[in-house]
Amino acid sequence: MKNPIKKNSIYKQAILALVIFIGATFFFSLFLQSSEKTQELSLGELVARINLGEVVKIVVNGNELRVDLSNGDKAISKKEEGADITDVFSNYGVNLAERQVNIEIQDESGLRFWLGILIPTILPFLIIGFFFWWMFRQAKGGVNQAFSFGKSSARLFSSFRDKITFKDVAGLKEVKQELEEIVDFLKNPKKFLEIGAKIPRGAILMGPPGTGKTLVARAVAGEANVPFFYMSASEFVEMFVGVGASRVRDLFDTAKKAAPSIVFIDEIDAVGRERGAGLGGGHDEREQTLNQILVEMDGFDRDTRVIVVAATNRPDILDRALLRPGRFDRRIVLDLPDINEREEILRIHSKGKALSKDVDLRRVAVRTPGFSGADLANLMNEAAISSARENQKTINQQTILISIEKVILGPERKGRAILQKEKEITAYHEAGHALVAASLKDADPVQKVSIISRGRAGGYTLKLPLEEKRLKLKNQFLADLSVALGGYVSEEATFGDISTGSSNDLKEASALARMLVTHYGMSNLGPITFGRQHDMIFLGREMTAEKDYSEKTAEEIDKEVSNFLKLAYMTAKKIIISRKKALKAIANALIERETLEHEDFYGILRPFKLKPVAI
Repeated sequence: MKNPIKKNSIYKQAILALVIFIGATFFFSLFLQSSEKTQELSLGELVARINLGEVVKIVVNGNELRVDLSNGDKAISKKEEGADITDVFSNYGVNLAERQVNIEIQDESGLRFWLGILIPTILPFLIIGFFFWWMFRQAKGGVNQAFSFGKSSARLFSSFRDKITFKDVAGLKEVKQELEEIVDFLKNPKKFLEIGAKIPRGAILMGPPGTGKTLVARAVAGEANVPFFYMSASEFVEMFVGVGASRVRDLFDTAKKAAPSIVFIDEIDAVGRERGAGLGGGHDEREQTLNQILVEMDGFDRDTRVIVVAATNRPDILDRALLRPGRFDRRIVLDLPDINEREEILRIHSKGKALSKDVDLRRVAVRTPGFSGADLANLMNEAAISSARENQKTINQQTILISIEKVILGPERKGRAILQKEKEITAYHEAGHALVAASLKDADPVQKVSIISRGRAGGYTLKLPLEEKRLKLKNQFLADLSVALGGYVSEEATFGDISTGSSNDLKEASALARMLVTHYGMSNLGPITFGRQHDMIFLGREMTAEKDYSEKTAEEIDKEVSNFLKLAYMTAKKIIISRKKALKAIANALIERETLEHEDFYGILRPFKLKPVAI
């Protein structure tokens, strides 16, 4: 197939060469053209001008006669080859001395003489030769590129300007320990071989996006004193059949020559998906590339000291042959950071930033559960940008806390026009969420309540746990359901009507209630899950759900889901009705101030002496 981009490039280069050719020709014509206007005279006309006394000076340059006239004009004439100038004019009966005409003889053996001979002769051929050389050079480059498709584009890590090591990676203690062993094996293989240990074939880094897989790989490159080749898996596959497999062979051949060495393949799921997609069969280019990787990592040729490190955030779609021991011996999982790791990451990303003395990174870490390392880096950058935009010299605590909400929900939309009635409805809606959360023993504490629109949300209630939780109890799920319905109940109890602002709350609550029944076994149906998930291999692995229960059971599931939602509704309604004064106080404060922080919110509730209730 022809590459349209390459074709357009050749056209552009041909046009450029043509422009150069025309420009050189134009310059050449200007070079030869005299800057002064001259008139050509025959010898007879020149003799007549001499007899009339109009000629002042004659410059003889070879066979060329340059004439200066008395009126300041220039003229040019020619004499016969080899004839003497005095004899020429004597034949015409003219004595130049009597006519007071100055004669000057110039030596024509100088640079201008040779340029006058060589340039008109050679320059056109040089220009034409350069034009053809340019065209053949481009054509040759295209041919060479066609034959270099099978070469890998792997880059050798030598020294980055921002070189990092394991000390620059916060948290991930177990991950760094696993990779330190690999680096140590390559540095000091003797102590491992003496005890009978074998070098691991590969290590695959698995985890959600932004958890630091590529960052850890760069740290490995910084720690290792061995060649480190890195390449993206998407660079293997081209539109030409067999190119991917050829590049894999070339990559491993290069790494073997430099052994002991490390090969890092980023986003390996681009070529490592489950085989048998049903599209192209075994001749599919991606599958051919994967097959070659499998053979190179653990085929007949096992005497190699090349370790493959790969990264992916989709380990569920990788081919099982790729993950077996002997190929990727170590599966290293990178989880989202906990509160202590988030604090360490924030300290790393706050280096080089002017933080004010009131900044408490621990408090920021509390407010960012579920944030990855990339999210935290983005958070600190957003805080720095906001501070610079406000012409602040340092980044304060409030700016960082506001940036958290900007990262989660989007920027504030204070300029959005809103009716007073809508503002009041939004205030009571968010007050309902916050009041129910503050009233339930198993709900997370409220960190902030706001009716300022952010992103697609008209308002929001931010509630976060004080401690990291790996497990969640049934009562905590029920509390979340009641809090989700708090805004709906508050609108209904206050205005006798409901708005569309509760649509997303109802969607999330319904989905959570169904999960409690079908996945967690927390309903009256007992310890059983419903809806079997299985892998369907088509265009890679996909997850599909299969209905593995009867229609009668489906009715019971719907009934249990409805019961959970009704229980949450009744709990929220009981709290809202019994604590209307507190609801009104929160809503009025929101209408007045638009935003309530943790201390302000619980300060409003303190006079009401609310006691937490259990569901």
